[in-house]
Amino acid sequence: MQDELLTIGRFARLCRLSVKQLRHYDETGLLAPVRVDVGSGYRYYAPEQARDALTIALLREMDLPLAVIARTLAAEPESRAQILRAERDRLAERISRDQTRLEMLERLAEDGLPGYEVTIGRERERRLSVVRADCSPARIGEKVEKCVGRLLPVLGKAGIAWEPPLWALYPLDLEEGMEIAVGVQTLEGQGPSGLGLEALPGGLVAETVHIGQAAQPPRSLKETFQNLGRSRTPDNRFLT
Repeated sequence: MQDELLTIGRFARLCRLSVKQLRHYDETGLLAPVRVDVGSGYRYYAPEQARDALTIALLREMDLPLAVIARTLAAEPESRAQILRAERDRLAERISRDQTRLEMLERLAEDGLPGYEVTIGRERERRLSVVRADCSPARIGEKVEKCVGRLLPVLGKAGIAWEPPLWALYPLDLEEGMEIAVGVQTLEGQGPSGLGLEALPGGLVAETVHIGQAAQPPRSLKETFQNLGRSRTPDNRFLT
């Protein structure tokens, strides 16, 4: 039987993996050898394991996490396709963010670094009727637009007057799966059912004004100044 097996060195060369990688995959349970010599500790692999090993090598080249690869190998064909499509979507979103960064760097190279004027002021407490949405940094503009499209018809149908401007709320640090909100201050102080309520405490605020495309403003203060018109920081959020 041992004559039919491949040593770890031969198997590594066959599958375009290093011996170190194979040892790590064994330790994590991703790809275990079919036999380990008790005396020497040498690992031996069966030729039919090459298929899984080559799949692992291919998916690692695309930067898929080992945990995702393990789920992919263990899944049935239909579930496997769903896992791979989810990773495709994640990669496409990352490419979109990287493309935005490339465009921003090009603008900064051509136009120079931004020079925002920041002032410190005070804001009174506000109570906003809001709609919320989960989103990623790359989809803030799209999600804000959809929130506005949900918010204003509800107010109009209920006949509730509101005081401009529209307010958009973002976390201080943008990350995947974050929650944003878009809201207005209603003249009655309370919105219709179906809308959330957001209380913004009064206090000191840092303010700046961005003039230009809202979708791709220059970087300033924090990366969170995307789509920025106005910012406030008493409760560690940025608003437009």
